[in-house]
Amino acid sequence: MSTTRIYIDADACPVKDEVYRVAARHGLPVSVVAGNFIRVPQDPMIERIAAGSGMDAADDWIAERATKGDIVITSDIPLASRCVKAGAVVIAPNGKPFTEDSIGMTLAVRNLMTDLRSSGEVTGGPSAFNPRDRSAFLSTLDQAIRRIQRSRATQS
Repeated sequence: MSTTRIYIDADACPVKDEVYRVAARHGLPVSVVAGNFIRVPQDPMIERIAAGSGMDAADDWIAERATKGDIVITSDIPLASRCVKAGAVVIAPNGKPFTEDSIGMTLAVRNLMTDLRSSGEVTGGPSAFNPRDRSAFLSTLDQAIRRIQRSRATQS
């Protein structure tokens, strides 16, 4: 049985340092994926991936590799949808989990807002990232790791 890997959609991720700390505590490898070069700590458990500057290159790299038992950190809803369908646990940086039950509606709302903005409607953006989001993220990530570990222990 393979080890859980954490994939970070890194270009605009505000919780990279938190992921590094939690992953180190659990001994999990991390793939930090960005379009181009991104600085990461010198740690053999942290892999830096420069997926290329093509449209959605980092998203495609993650989606092609994330599977059941892995964790993906992203706020990109189409990427979240692809990874949820592949069986990965997907968490937004604000701690909101994307699940099979929620991803369809989340994707529909995203598409609606995109259509409204393209027609000139002013819809506003996401709310600012705050300390409560960081705390919720840490809690959700820790719970996800423990749930995956329990699931793997009962399958052994």
